[in-house]
Amino acid sequence: MTTSSSTAVRIDGLVKAFDTTIAVDNVSLDIATGELFGFIGPDGAGKTTLFRILVTLLLPDAGHATVLGRDVTTEIWDLRRRVGYMPGRFSLYPDLSVEENLRFFASVFGASVEAQYDLIAPIYDQLAPFKDRRAGALSGGMKQKLALCCALVHRPEILFLDEPTTGVDAVSRREFWELLDRLKASGLTIVVSTPYMDEADRCGRVALMQRGRLLGVDAPARIAASFGRPLFTVSAGERYPLLLATREYRNAATVFPFGDVLHFTDRRDQLRPEQIASELREYLRERGFGDVVITAAAPTIEDTFMARMGEPERAA
Repeated sequence: MTTSSSTAVRIDGLVKAFDTTIAVDNVSLDIATGELFGFIGPDGAGKTTLFRILVTLLLPDAGHATVLGRDVTTEIWDLRRRVGYMPGRFSLYPDLSVEENLRFFASVFGASVEAQYDLIAPIYDQLAPFKDRRAGALSGGMKQKLALCCALVHRPEILFLDEPTTGVDAVSRREFWELLDRLKASGLTIVVSTPYMDEADRCGRVALMQRGRLLGVDAPARIAASFGRPLFTVSAGERYPLLLATREYRNAATVFPFGDVLHFTDRRDQLRPEQIASELREYLRERGFGDVVITAAAPTIEDTFMARMGEPERAA
């Protein structure tokens, strides 16, 4: 299989199973060179297994994949020199200092910190005051930045980041994505996975993933726009009783809690949004929610993801 210079990753029918569990189920897609591409999905969606195949740490059971035009099963050693990989768990040496970790990972690839400093400087400058501190003693956000430096120190042509912001605070998450924006602006191809739906908008395109399957691949705005039916927020003082009562409404299609409100869709397709809101408001007031507020809302990518998954709240 050949891959053009404009295609950084080509995945064709990849399958990977562990015993009876199918972790990656017939996944196919292309990722363009220079793209910031995101795999979005909850724990157990298959993101980590897919990443481990693409960085040559796992062999697929079926299908093919190329990264930078190189087959992930037959051109392993050539590919590994060109790929930067940051696994989901902190995998550096906790007893080594920040600087010792960085110099070690540079030496593994025959590189040096000094030669690649222009690439890692925006990140390492934040770590420099702690260069003598043991890596295991860093905060969560600083650990992630050190891991990113170590993944970049050999100047890779593509970067795979597996849930890089999981477990860090909101400020560190924002700073990390700002760093990725700078790296993308330099022309680096970045493939990232995350369970956080709000991070989807930071990517040029995303793949929604659940139970090893792709639910959709597109720009975040287009995925959100594909929701296809009126969406409403519903709120009242007693939130949990409101959730139960709304799910009992005979015309409810989906009802999900989103922060302080519920997101509601009606199963009927031909009604005007005003009529849907009016009938739901009347029903909830009859159920004792005199303070209920119902407002039309713009769908988010999370709404689309939940809709494409089906109706898990009914099964629960």
